[in-house]
Amino acid sequence: MFHEIDRRGLVLLGCGKMGSAMLAGWLDRGLSPGSVWVIDPQPSEWVQGMDVHLNEGVPDDPAIALIAVKPQVMGSALPLLQQLGGGRTLFLSVAAGTPIAMFEAVLGAEAPVIRAMPNTPAAVGKGITALIGNDRVDEGGMALAEALLAAVGQTVRLDGEAQMDAVTAVSGSGPAYVFHMIEALAAAGVAEGLPERLAMQLATATVAGAGALAERAEESPAQLRVNVTSPGGTTAAALEVLMEEGAGLLPLMKRAVAAAADRSRELRNG
Repeated sequence: MFHEIDRRGLVLLGCGKMGSAMLAGWLDRGLSPGSVWVIDPQPSEWVQGMDVHLNEGVPDDPAIALIAVKPQVMGSALPLLQQLGGGRTLFLSVAAGTPIAMFEAVLGAEAPVIRAMPNTPAAVGKGITALIGNDRVDEGGMALAEALLAAVGQTVRLDGEAQMDAVTAVSGSGPAYVFHMIEALAAAGVAEGLPERLAMQLATATVAGAGALAERAEESPAQLRVNVTSPGGTTAAALEVLMEEGAGLLPLMKRAVAAAADRSRELRNG
């Protein structure tokens, strides 16, 4: 998988939490540390101990340059890669909210650019990343990007960049919704008399277990819900509240995701 990268090199611009998670995954899968050039003004102790090229510039013709800096520093960081924009190096961005057009403006029209949106479960290898490339990206480039991102979870391809706002709202911001659901479920347990610590343990394990079951089961989430709902039972009583038309979880979640997508569009359009 890493033959071309081992031969030509990989540049990692930014090595914070997401960059470090990806780098750890690549190294675990056999990528040679000597083929990685990291550019980061404040590298962690972990990165400093990985035997990568740290803040030593960039190689002449790397196979790929992965951009993992925060959007607010993109304007000053991206020009560091400008010399690589001749068309042979593939650029892969995991920076939120930065459109492909911005990379093309800095790196040149010949640069193959892939924009990707991972999410925070990538830190434990359970992320999901959506990808879309410009017209300069061929199938080999997409496959290379998917292979790299597979180190931190699943990958999906988008039909167009406009879908990235919805991806941001569903999977990019989505972990925060689930974390809040854990908080809310635990608080409800406390209200029914459980100790706070026990309620949080029950809520966290239940959400994690249900997610794992939904991912692995052949049945749809809707069928899994039916499977655990006995007519007239306790689950049915709760679902009457959660599925109440106009006031239940579905319309609330639609409003929440729409708000996130709208904000993503606002940020993109300045």
